[in-house]
Amino acid sequence: MKRSLILAAFCALCLSTAAQEKRIFNETPAQKEKRLAWWTNDRFGMFIHWGIYALPARHEWVQNREQISDSAYRKYFDLFNPDLYNPREWARQAKAAGMKYAVITTKHHDGFCLFDSKYTDYKSTNTPAKRDLIREWVDAFRAEGLKIGFYYSLIDWHHPDFTIDNTHAQRPHNPEDYEKLNKGRDMNKYRTFMHNQVRELLSNYGKVDMLWLDFSYPGKNGKGQEDWNSLDLIKMVRKLQPAIIVNDRMDLKEYADGGDFVTPEQFKVSAWPTHNGQRVPWETCQTFSGSWGYYRDENTWKDNKQLLVLLIESVSKGGNVLLNVGPTARGKFDPRAQKALAGMGEWMELHGRSIYGCTQAPDEFARPDHSLITYNPTTKRLYIHLLDYPLQNFTLPGYKGKVKYAQFLHDGSEIKFSAPAGHWIKNEVGANDLNLSLPVIKPGVEIPVIELILAD
Repeated sequence: MKRSLILAAFCALCLSTAAQEKRIFNETPAQKEKRLAWWTNDRFGMFIHWGIYALPARHEWVQNREQISDSAYRKYFDLFNPDLYNPREWARQAKAAGMKYAVITTKHHDGFCLFDSKYTDYKSTNTPAKRDLIREWVDAFRAEGLKIGFYYSLIDWHHPDFTIDNTHAQRPHNPEDYEKLNKGRDMNKYRTFMHNQVRELLSNYGKVDMLWLDFSYPGKNGKGQEDWNSLDLIKMVRKLQPAIIVNDRMDLKEYADGGDFVTPEQFKVSAWPTHNGQRVPWETCQTFSGSWGYYRDENTWKDNKQLLVLLIESVSKGGNVLLNVGPTARGKFDPRAQKALAGMGEWMELHGRSIYGCTQAPDEFARPDHSLITYNPTTKRLYIHLLDYPLQNFTLPGYKGKVKYAQFLHDGSEIKFSAPAGHWIKNEVGANDLNLSLPVIKPGVEIPVIELILAD
């Protein structure tokens, strides 16, 4: 009996392992690592949520939240005319903030397209704007040397064949009414439409570095991979743009390569995310406030230190940050967003070396109290970010013999190793600890960074 249980458990493990290794493509781990290399190096990108929801200016889900009918929502389409839109200005602000790539909403859940699609009339070229706003955006961001990415909503509350479900703006109060409301709607037609639009985006704008497809919610009155035909969709995407990086929201989790990276949203992870015990590429998408689209009256904005800690902490756990801006209906960045970007840019200009190309430090380097550490495996340098500036003695636990030189990153000024001063600290510092002698006055940067050149 015991032997049969062991055999059964082993067979179950084999089946589980086989399922875990289910793949769509023949790409090796080394090939994937090479394809994602620019992204894991760059670490910091800009998300842009922009559309006709900028006119009501009360969240990008305003049509859903207020269950606004298509006819009532139409006024925003008829009035959309971003006369101050200057994507070169956007790109310059992104670059100055230290961002290396950007992702923009080509179509959000309301179905409105910022690009000139031949498959719909619900697009920017038919508004008073009268032009393909994505074309201008792509040209502007490429000109500034930024990688470009497209967000595309799998959901579409405007399309007449997209079946009404529990996320739809016209969802019923009575669940029994779904069947009646969906009479005459055909998801086969919508799938064809959606695949055609993704094909347009990946065929008409040159090289696209990232694709953000959003989102799946399988279950009763929801939608998952069968509704999107996700398997054929990702195959088409990779055929059209072999080097592209794709997110994980097509409901293809049973495939090891159903998405290139995981996407914790508005969430700080406690540790590097894993799947089947293996660390996976990840990126947290975050807002300055509580909204993705422009929200005039939203005031819970993160301060400069919170934003910097978010970026540093994500990199210290092997991840990226995609930080969102919601431009106004006239095509400008909100002054609050401009201030936030400028604050990050001021710090990044001096401390980008502790972010770009960096990742989680090897386990042998313990994190000192009140700090975050990042590590560059190419240069073999360690970066200690001082969240709470210490007094003169700063102890690095277990670092003795591991450090050749120490300096502040913002100005390259030397930090001396020292013997612990004073009876009490001598008793606190261990034999394998390293003590740094810091100036009493905190350097004039938001979060000072110590750069350690490690011993060979």
